[in-house]
Amino acid sequence: MQADLSVILPEILISVYAMAALLGVAYTGKDRFAPLLVWITAAVFVLMAAWIGFSGDGTRTAFGGMFNDDGFARFAKVAVLLSAAAVLLMGQEYMAQRDMLRFEYPLLVALAAVGMMMMVSAGDLMALYMGLELQSLALYVVASLRRDSVKSTEAGLKYFVLGALSSGILLYGASLVYGYTGTTLFSGIIASAEGQAPIGLLIGLVFVLAGLAFKVSAVPFHMWTPDVYEGSPTPITAFFATAPKMAAMALFARVAHDAFGGVVGDWQQVIAVLSLLSMFLGGVAAIGQRDIKRLMAYSSIAHMGYALMGLAAGTVFGVQAMLVYMAIYVTMNVGTFAFILSMERDGRPVTDISSLNLYSRAHPGRALAMLILMFSLAGVPPLLGFFGKLYVLRAAYDGGLVWLAVAGVIASVIGAFYYLRIVYYMYFGEEGEPLEAGKSPVLWGFLMVSATIMVVGIVNMFGVESMAQAAAATLVN
Repeated sequence: MQADLSVILPEILISVYAMAALLGVAYTGKDRFAPLLVWITAAVFVLMAAWIGFSGDGTRTAFGGMFNDDGFARFAKVAVLLSAAAVLLMGQEYMAQRDMLRFEYPLLVALAAVGMMMMVSAGDLMALYMGLELQSLALYVVASLRRDSVKSTEAGLKYFVLGALSSGILLYGASLVYGYTGTTLFSGIIASAEGQAPIGLLIGLVFVLAGLAFKVSAVPFHMWTPDVYEGSPTPITAFFATAPKMAAMALFARVAHDAFGGVVGDWQQVIAVLSLLSMFLGGVAAIGQRDIKRLMAYSSIAHMGYALMGLAAGTVFGVQAMLVYMAIYVTMNVGTFAFILSMERDGRPVTDISSLNLYSRAHPGRALAMLILMFSLAGVPPLLGFFGKLYVLRAAYDGGLVWLAVAGVIASVIGAFYYLRIVYYMYFGEEGEPLEAGKSPVLWGFLMVSATIMVVGIVNMFGVESMAQAAAATLVN
């Protein structure tokens, strides 16, 4: 038991911190300490990420195989914790200025992070579901944090109703898998499904994948994404676009390879279709968007399609490509949302992309950083986003999915339009009422650091490539 607890110590410490902080603010002054709690929570995340990243070695399991601490889980956890810390710090001033900074906000993010860490380490369908629901319940609440806003309340309710539906689909699939294998452990499922899986088990697998596809907002389970992105307060939209996406993609890979690694040919085609639909619908639907948050929602749908392309390859390199892609995607999104958070006029947030007309004249440095991020999201060489796409395209090609790689290139060309349109507005738009840049040094810092990484990272990707390779090798064996 003591050995089991040592394996899940980071999760325990964050949970204890969240509950202790909750008790502390209940007996002191509630929202007075909210700004301090944001910084403390971010510091806890960074410390835990450093601990997990530097102290972990080898593969350990706990609770009879229900919880895995391996290289793959550690890579995903570090990415989740660092992106969650970044988003908390970015959004603090925005939330405080609009009287939305409640003490519950950083604590709910902390509990969501624990759920995500549980998800990526799950070795059992029950552990998977526990992590997924802990994350989801916290996200439903933060989506509707702005109680005086109809849009925010609608976003939370829509997310909750559709999330409950997806959880039901996932549980139905899990019950079918249990019925046909007699176990919920991934190690037992992969032994039962080796070679030729019974048709009932494959139906269960499809339902489980459908439930997980909702969490990564893959088409056709994407319907909640644009409304939730638009309706939620912008810092919370930034959170949705980063850490939960990383965790959900890692969980997708964990279930595919750890539980159903013996029937790659059966789930490969399902994930390939999800990837194809997501790339094209996300790319085409984003073209008509005028609101930058809705545009980023459709952009995220398309990007999840590219990440799924790597996973569809069904190989070690495919998982490595997916991890590299997600790490780059999260970094780009942190910078992009730092820019979106700074878009305001007369102290009020602005999200219409036409408001960026000739933005470069007043703020050339910010405009250049945003140009780099938009080009990187579009996959323009030689920026880091291009190499992310190159990885997943190569993984699909090497995995025998040439048609999917060709489709990915076409979808990438279509998707470039709406990123380049934002650059066009900033540099060649019409005269209009100028935007303020915002005074926050934190937002400026995250924007500049993210843009710099997109340029400097092409040298060696800061070692992410080799770390992803080691992480993928521990998962696919």
